Amino acid sequence: MNRAAFLRRLPAVLAAPALLAACRTEDPSASPSGMGRGAAGAMAIPPPDPTIAPLAKPKSEWARLLERARFDVLFNHATEPPRSSPLNDEKRTGTFVCAACHLPLFRSAAKFDSGTGWPSFFDPIHGHIGTTEDTSLPYEVRTEYHCVRCTGHQGHVFPDGPPPTGLRYCNNGLALLFFAEGQALPALRT
Repeated sequence: MNRAAFLRRLPAVLAAPALLAACRTEDPSASPSGMGRGAAGAMAIPPPDPTIAPLAKPKSEWARLLERARFDVLFNHATEPPRSSPLNDEKRTGTFVCAACHLPLFRSAAKFDSGTGWPSFFDPIHGHIGTTEDTSLPYEVRTEYHCVRCTGHQGHVFPDGPPPTGLRYCNNGLALLFFAEGQALPALRT
């Protein structure tokens, strides 16, 4: 990593403990609804929809299609600063779609104010997200979630959300586009 890249990432590294505290529950096994955890303490996250065909597109193509900040969040797993996204305050009825491939990921009825500074949801559109174990932090293993179609990184899911799921999908606003009710959703990218 060169000096310029290091200096660009330094604020995020220094802020990591505060960001982690904002996105973590005090008791990781707690779930307000009792539904956020399944057998053996695993979160009960809907499995990916096997009928959604993966979109195989090289990172270089995504870099050409997306503005730099969106590309960094979606395909380099960057995190935007808290309270930086206008979607955090979005209250209209509508649909949130993946900013890369345009697959619908969340409905506005599943959005809530988590107080963390990032758009948060308690339930994705069934089967439209996938998950992976994120070991990028040396002191915590998290569950990362991504668009099941293009694998674009959306955020992390935590077991401290509201009923009925007890889950909080903490999303980067740059990874989403919002379409108000009555607006046509964009065509899926190919």
